[in-house]
Amino acid sequence: MKYAFAPPETVTLPAMSCNPFPVRRIFCVGRNYPEHAREMGADPERDPPFFFMKPVDAILPNNSVLPYPPGTLDLQPEVELVVAMQLGGCDIPVERANDYIFGYAVGLDMTLRDVQRAAQARGLPWDMAKGFDHAAPCSAITPEFYTGVIAQGKIELKVNGTVRQCADVSEMIWKIPEIIHRLSTHVEIFPGDLIFTGTPAGPAPVVKGDVIEATVAGLEPLVITIG
Repeated sequence: MKYAFAPPETVTLPAMSCNPFPVRRIFCVGRNYPEHAREMGADPERDPPFFFMKPVDAILPNNSVLPYPPGTLDLQPEVELVVAMQLGGCDIPVERANDYIFGYAVGLDMTLRDVQRAAQARGLPWDMAKGFDHAAPCSAITPEFYTGVIAQGKIELKVNGTVRQCADVSEMIWKIPEIIHRLSTHVEIFPGDLIFTGTPAGPAPVVKGDVIEATVAGLEPLVITIG
């Protein structure tokens, strides 16, 4: 087939002992840890999960430099456990959701917090606060074959060696099978989709030269430098 111009290359992530994982879409869950929900002004006991998206080409590979984005004075990294899907469907049952998972990775939901707050104050969408260039750093994917189902484990973010965020994956308000089920009632999930599952309390600004290390127990650490 001929196109008006050459189509972009498929965005991929490395996968342990496997061929590269082709990324189709990036979904993110907001306010999925109780303390972070509270610090963002939400009620973790009552608010249902909500989803937003990042462009596929916002993926930034491990050990990369993230150029400090224009239009912000408050760039904040949020460490997240990322779920990579190998099967798809609609209205996926909670009890079967883990069967649809290819593996897991460590991700950073990079956020322009000042841009987000300004949009929220005016009741406007905050796509540009979450979907800017390089806004989704992600480590290599570890297949579930090696990890088993991840339902607990330490999740942590350090900046220049100092801990900023620290929690346990088990603290998620909405667990991974519930997230997959809920998302699949809104859209059809496809192989290659990534789901960023939320961040613990404590996100704070970073500046040029900062080194960010994001970890989830049992997965390859993600290290990014702000350029």
